[in-house]
Amino acid sequence: MATIKATIKSYTDLSQSKALALILPLGSADMVHIATANDDIGDTLYTAEYKSEIIINEGDTDYINCWSLAALLKYLSEIQPQVYTPILFPSEGKWVLQFTEYGHGTVCEVSCDNPVDACVDMILKLKRGNLL
Repeated sequence: MATIKATIKSYTDLSQSKALALILPLGSADMVHIATANDDIGDTLYTAEYKSEIIINEGDTDYINCWSLAALLKYLSEIQPQVYTPILFPSEGKWVLQFTEYGHGTVCEVSCDNPVDACVDMILKLKRGNLL
């Protein structure tokens, strides 16, 4: 019997990180992508520190802010917490994230293959709808 090993995405990838850095407060990032001149910029290494600019170039090293799933959920839960609630759950092989308004139901919903992508898609959707 073959063993299936699932990899769960735990933080934003490079393109998501760059998009979110233009929307979210940089202080909400809890990680950085680190890449040296010898590496492709991306998920080669990360740390729990964030930088105060979108991309920092220090010599041969680039630092790009990124967000863990926990940081994304924290940010979403702090958007008018007495009015809106993010609800994340698995359904039929996907991750569904609903943003609900107390007493009025779901304001918007996204469905993705993993929870990080669902959070990123929700933040982008809320930004487009001027709800951030």
